[in-house]
Amino acid sequence: MTVTCKSVSAKRGGVEVLHDIDLVVSAGTWVSLVGPNGSGKTTLLHSIAGLVDATGDISVAGVTPRKSGRRAVARAVALMPQRPIVPDGVTVRELIRLGRTAHIPRFGSEKAHDLEIVDRVIARLELEDFAPRSATALSGGELQRVVLARALAQQPDVLLLDEPTSALDIGHQQQVLDLVDSMRCEESLTVIAAMHDLTSAAQYGQRLVLLDRGRIVADGPPAEVLTADRIAQVYGARVEVLDRRDGRAVLPLREREDA
Repeated sequence: MTVTCKSVSAKRGGVEVLHDIDLVVSAGTWVSLVGPNGSGKTTLLHSIAGLVDATGDISVAGVTPRKSGRRAVARAVALMPQRPIVPDGVTVRELIRLGRTAHIPRFGSEKAHDLEIVDRVIARLELEDFAPRSATALSGGELQRVVLARALAQQPDVLLLDEPTSALDIGHQQQVLDLVDSMRCEESLTVIAAMHDLTSAAQYGQRLVLLDRGRIVADGPPAEVLTADRIAQVYGARVEVLDRRDGRAVLPLREREDA
């Protein structure tokens, strides 16, 4: 198994936001994390990446984040954060090149192989025109694609995505999600993505894990997890759930008064 969480709990600001999470994700699968704001999706991703001091046992591609060095963790898992921090003055190409850091020996330098990987990622995400530009001058959507490119340049076994398309228009949303899914299929990449859009989560995730108040309340195929009754209970939302050829679609329903 690529990712295993056993009895994982975590706190933010002294408040426990994850409670006894048990999760097993097999290599090469896409698991979509869904749930209301504050349900613990981001904290779970950060726990798997070793960025939160969580309790319990976590294993990622044979690495234990809490006990392993940051370089070993970075070779196993890459995180595309929701709010990336970008150093002043760095170009897009330089930012993407930072993804190779974990593969370069201490006091070593980049090899031709590292630069080839960076060039290949830039091409796949159609970022050639952006490469020489300052990363801090990009729009939110452009920066989101660049940060994904940096994560892919790490060549991780596990890719963690925290709202990967929140700043993208619908065309680039499809492009990014299709790209990640194609790389999952080609390279047995394991993807765990926190997603607000339930329809996209169902279309791309082979499995959905629904969180509510820091606990897993449903885990299974999208058709089992996404029901109108469950969404009403967890989200307090009125929706219609449709079965379509490419997966379940969740449509909000407006409350109307008869004229």
